[in-house]
Amino acid sequence: MAQSNGGSGRKKPNLLITGTPGTGKTTTASALAEATQLRHINVGDLVKEKNLHDGWDEQLQCHIINEDLVCDELEDMMEEGGNIVDYHGCDFFPERWFNKVVVLQTENSVLYDRLTRRGYTGSKLSNNIECEIFQVLLEEAKESYREEIVVALRSDTIDDINNNVSTLSDWVRNWNTLS
Repeated sequence: MAQSNGGSGRKKPNLLITGTPGTGKTTTASALAEATQLRHINVGDLVKEKNLHDGWDEQLQCHIINEDLVCDELEDMMEEGGNIVDYHGCDFFPERWFNKVVVLQTENSVLYDRLTRRGYTGSKLSNNIECEIFQVLLEEAKESYREEIVVALRSDTIDDINNNVSTLSDWVRNWNTLS
């Protein structure tokens, strides 16, 4: 059967798992990597490990990511395929990198509880809740990638996460035969 790999020549697909902080990106990406044997790339961790940032944002309490350095660091791995990229932004990654873009979404009261447990307060908390309310990441994904590869998945409960991992694992298994 002919391979349908988006013309990339990759033997394994690349997925982007994105969404507002607290929607379960890392949990989902880790479980999916374990289920599919794909490589999990947590961009936040990569930025810290390789110093791919331009300093620290005191107000938001996070590193100021250098998008060019991140893309340079990932280029060879992404061309090879077989990656699950986990990050709360998506518009700076090249469109050619991804075969599936997953936007995780969480109900606001659930998200609020998750973020406050992480210690988010003030503008960091309210900015992230507003981001989810206005579906900023879903819109960003739809503007940055072909609409047919973008999917929004609910991520409120452990059952949701397990179902998402199962659905995405099936997609990865069938990737070479999809037309």
